[in-house]
Amino acid sequence: MSSDLLLTSLSILLQGLLMTLLLSAASIVGGTLIGLLAAVLRSFGPWGTPRIARLYTELFRGTPVLITLMLIYFGVSYFGYAIDVFAAGALGLSIYQGAYIAEVFRSGIEAVPKGQWEVSQILGLSKTQTFFSVALPQTGKIVMPPLIGQYLSLIKDTSIVSMIGMSELMHGGQAIVDRAGKPVEIYGLVAVLYFIVCFPLSQWVRHHDRRRSVLS
Repeated sequence: MSSDLLLTSLSILLQGLLMTLLLSAASIVGGTLIGLLAAVLRSFGPWGTPRIARLYTELFRGTPVLITLMLIYFGVSYFGYAIDVFAAGALGLSIYQGAYIAEVFRSGIEAVPKGQWEVSQILGLSKTQTFFSVALPQTGKIVMPPLIGQYLSLIKDTSIVSMIGMSELMHGGQAIVDRAGKPVEIYGLVAVLYFIVCFPLSQWVRHHDRRRSVLS
């Protein structure tokens, strides 16, 4: 690969990487909020909301993320509305990953000892107060490693958003290959940039798991 092509490619790929990071951040926030809500509804929801939350998690965990993105992006247009590619990507990833994050939160909630719920009721705390002041802080500590692992999966899933035309990292790499060739070198650079983003998070998860095993 020539130096000119390398510099041009890096400039395009870094712009795509920035868009990937923005999309990842928006989807992480959205997916976490959706997942937490679904987990709470499934564990403590009134009436039929636990069944609805379970249906949501099972539905999106059992379908490809690309289907979710296509339905949102083209489905909105089908009803006569316009949606930005970034918004469609962030919404689609949030809804899809929220189903997986919901199961992570639910397992963390169930891991909180039942005795703490009973003690809180004896002390006069309501179920809502007990959840936010007693259960949720402990749940956060329990689910952090698997939650970070799910965020890593989300970051890698952003590459699929290129299928609806978003100019993120993978889309930038594809555009360079279509114009200049060199697929091995270009996709190798794309892989390196994804690795630079994901490797520190994966190392943190590994370090946290090792620390927990030592403490236990």
